[in-house]
Amino acid sequence: MDITCMKAKRLQLDAEVILLHFLFHRRLPLHADAHQPSKRRKKNFANLSQCYDGYHDCPCSPSSYENENKITIRNFSKQTAYHKLAIIVPFRDRFEELLDFVPYMGHYLNLQKVSHKIFVINQVDNFRFNRAALINVGYLESKSECDYLAMHDVDLLPLNPNLSYAYPSKGPFHVAAPNLHPRYHYPKFVGGILLLTCDDFQKTRGLSNRYWGWGQEDDEFYVRMRKAGLNISRPQNITTGYKTFKHLHDSKKRRRDTSRFFNQHYISSHRDYETGFDTLAYEKVSQYDLSVNGSVAKVINIRLSCDLSKTPWCLQKQDHNLAKPYL
Repeated sequence: MDITCMKAKRLQLDAEVILLHFLFHRRLPLHADAHQPSKRRKKNFANLSQCYDGYHDCPCSPSSYENENKITIRNFSKQTAYHKLAIIVPFRDRFEELLDFVPYMGHYLNLQKVSHKIFVINQVDNFRFNRAALINVGYLESKSECDYLAMHDVDLLPLNPNLSYAYPSKGPFHVAAPNLHPRYHYPKFVGGILLLTCDDFQKTRGLSNRYWGWGQEDDEFYVRMRKAGLNISRPQNITTGYKTFKHLHDSKKRRRDTSRFFNQHYISSHRDYETGFDTLAYEKVSQYDLSVNGSVAKVINIRLSCDLSKTPWCLQKQDHNLAKPYL
């Protein structure tokens, strides 16, 4: 089953898709003023939602995989009905993956009867991508509505319907366990998909805000969870192995930003005792409701702040001259 089978339908969206693609890909200058989108753009955004909602014949859904893999859905705890899950998606430049992610996860969670809301935290500044800071933003923006959260990569879709997204009352629950994730298998890996209650997330102060570029923020968060006395659990009796998830990442089209500048390597290799969600500075530029094939996500456009005297590696390589006065 090809999870990208909706692409044929997208050809009919034409100008509307181009407009939404622009909204997700736009960048703001490092010191530019933030502008709200025009009424015309908001109207077109709504038109896209209405247009896309008309396509319901694509067989991309968890139920399709039930028949293909002969997996049955187990009964999930009724306690889930009394809780609400925030799916927090740190995002930048993954438009195609997002159009797959939103309807797929909406249907997947509805099958488990998990009350949820998808928050797409879209970084629109010119700094390097900061997944950890965006997750912290997601927690701050969702905690008034939801009592637990999933730190969820946009390019990772669960294929096995027996993976539970229920309320993790006994501590953090790592859905994308090392023995199941299609790429990362080291014992302390907690990336991909991780569920925590908001109370447990608060105990850790969230993730470090120092990780600009790709990698290592999950490893530091593992240490934070252990120091907070949290016990991490993982799925049991899942027999689908490395075929448990669909990994949508194309390394040829989207190369990871793994560069290390200045003293970034040294700082990133040590525990951060200073930063967390309670020290995060950001600006909410705008927000939209995105409806794709009947599922809705709240898109929040975010501009992060960077203290160049502490993390000059937040800048892209071509902007490093701007950091010299702070070093």
